[in-house]
Amino acid sequence: MTVLKRIPTCVILTVNLLALSLCLMLLLPSSPALAADRVSDEYLTGYVASILERDLHWERNSYTLKIVNGVATVTLFKDDPLRREAADKQLRTIDGLQKVSIRVKPADTAKPGAISRVTGITGETEGFPTGDLFRPLLADPKQPQFFVTMGRFSTPGIRYTMASVGFGETFGLYRFFGSREGDGLQLSVEGALFAQFNMSTPSHDLINADYTIGIPVTYRHGDDSLRFRVYHQSSHLGDEFLLSGTAPKRVNLSYEALELIYSREWRGLRVYGGGEYLIHKEPAELRPMIAHWGVEYRYSDPILLGGRPIAGVDMKSLQEHKWAIDISAKAGLEFGSPSLGHRSLRIMAEWYKGFDPRGQFYNRKVEYYGLGVSLGF
Repeated sequence: MTVLKRIPTCVILTVNLLALSLCLMLLLPSSPALAADRVSDEYLTGYVASILERDLHWERNSYTLKIVNGVATVTLFKDDPLRREAADKQLRTIDGLQKVSIRVKPADTAKPGAISRVTGITGETEGFPTGDLFRPLLADPKQPQFFVTMGRFSTPGIRYTMASVGFGETFGLYRFFGSREGDGLQLSVEGALFAQFNMSTPSHDLINADYTIGIPVTYRHGDDSLRFRVYHQSSHLGDEFLLSGTAPKRVNLSYEALELIYSREWRGLRVYGGGEYLIHKEPAELRPMIAHWGVEYRYSDPILLGGRPIAGVDMKSLQEHKWAIDISAKAGLEFGSPSLGHRSLRIMAEWYKGFDPRGQFYNRKVEYYGLGVSLGF
């Protein structure tokens, strides 16, 4: 008692209040709003998107998602009551979400303008969209993508095992949505590196590397799509190849080009065609016109370990080569989602015959075949 009498009354009251507060904190459940503050909107956005696309199999371009302060708003472009009900039930179990609202994009009852009637473009936009509106060309050797191929290469007097690698992708910057799901107009930026190695040499010599960077504008309206692209390419020989004593006289191949390709899809079949025009080139005597066309087929049902059969033939004809036709053919299996903007893996056999599409060797005829793996994002 003597010790307690020496402690000031205000200190005793403070200790009692702290003890009471601690007991209340332990006995009462924490507020949901406080728990939500510990989970960021960015984390919730990624988590909700993964549930919608991976678990519920929603297509990435079939909805928009916004989460602000733990409140999620999901907008469907086309009404599907069963999908809405399943999503609502599953999303409400996520810790940190304060509220879930799933709505359907209302029909535009206003009279559209002339441009909107023709193009189908609405006023809705999105920055940094996923995927692209123009499906990547399956068999084009210069399509920006991640891949590795091993095969047999031959040109008059030369034969060796060749490894080809590619690193590249198209990154969406801005999209104007169309009136139908999957339609729209998109501005992107793309870059790629394509390199070839002679695997028959002791040090696996780097033969050539091509670098491309471009700005594509893509458009889709139903089964029709377009790609207009301005891009630059430069080519560089490998140092080991230059020191081998077998390298030809170096040509500094570099150019900028305009490209326009139209594509039409019908069920699993796709045809496309267009061309390019070199607007600035080195060597200066390069003839500028290129014709480009092809056909692709994608089977919708899996046949082996979840893989779907795919095949494509891509053809180019250059004015520089007096319009001789270069043929690239690929066929194999695709794993993952077939929808645009979703990840996939392709295993394909390939064959090419024509003028070399790589670097300064553009004036020599080559043939190669092999097996490759490519990734799509």
